[in-house]
Amino acid sequence: MSDALINGLAGAGGGIIAQLITYPLQTVNTRQQTERDLKKEKRKLGTIEQMCQVVKQEGWERLYGGLTPSLVGFSLAPTAFFRLNKAESKALERQKKGIGDGSVGMLSSLIVAALSGCVNVLLTNPIWVVVTRMQTHTNILRKDHSNRLATPALEETVLSAIEPFSYSTGHAIQEVYDEAGFWGFWKGVFPTLIMVSNPAMQFMLYETMLKKLKKQRSLSKPDNNGVTALEIFLLGALAKLGATVVTYPLNVVKARLQAKQVATGDRRHQYKGTMDAILKMIRYEGFYGFYKGMSTKIVQSVLAAAVLFMIKEELVKGARLLLVKDGIHTVKSKLP
Repeated sequence: MSDALINGLAGAGGGIIAQLITYPLQTVNTRQQTERDLKKEKRKLGTIEQMCQVVKQEGWERLYGGLTPSLVGFSLAPTAFFRLNKAESKALERQKKGIGDGSVGMLSSLIVAALSGCVNVLLTNPIWVVVTRMQTHTNILRKDHSNRLATPALEETVLSAIEPFSYSTGHAIQEVYDEAGFWGFWKGVFPTLIMVSNPAMQFMLYETMLKKLKKQRSLSKPDNNGVTALEIFLLGALAKLGATVVTYPLNVVKARLQAKQVATGDRRHQYKGTMDAILKMIRYEGFYGFYKGMSTKIVQSVLAAAVLFMIKEELVKGARLLLVKDGIHTVKSKLP
């Protein structure tokens, strides 16, 4: 098994675990981003308050709405790991031939991550449209016991009628198609393509900081230039923090476009495209609208990235150790 493949699979595994851990925060963040109440006087709920409200009114399972398609999409996302490590393998081969120092370089890392991200966006955008619909879909009547209906019998009848029609992946897909047809699954693709710079910056910052740390470690301790799981966690967190702050407004625009568009009602809440969404948000909500839920996003994305990098590195170490042991066992078995 090649080193690039090991890193690619480890990145996918780390991404899935990180997604499972931080998904409730992602659901709350998507709801915060798509909140279109223009009344300034309304008190905004905090992240924990909003999570508790969702559990109370809709059930804890709503915090994991869209998890299944999300895992499918997220498992495909770390392809940049594979591309980047493939580029590193080629750089090492060139070093053996006396060309270069064996490193990919910041610019090359950025280009590789960006190209991989663009391909990934075009292929997986339909998945994220469905995920956004499932995260923002609410069915308050189903679990809201604070607003009881006229009689217990009437309430039971309504609840029993609603329960079988729980919002599923199939319902989300049908809703998107009915609303905008085939191309509806590529809503928000333009800002998402620009947002490719987020993981590109993330990987570039991470690789740069990791190389500097290893270099410093090797100078101070020639016999050991390795890094600990905690250091990987912190490097991943710092890299994601920097990338998230820069690209967050595009994330909000993407969520607005991918969420359910109400055909009737306030036209300020209806977006025809990326520029229309940006102009309406500036006009009616100000620049604050582009940073709705940013604190939640920072916590979620930084934690997810840190967990991803930490688990990825541990999985790579474990896989390499197993391969070494397997190689030794094979050699011993062939000895007379």
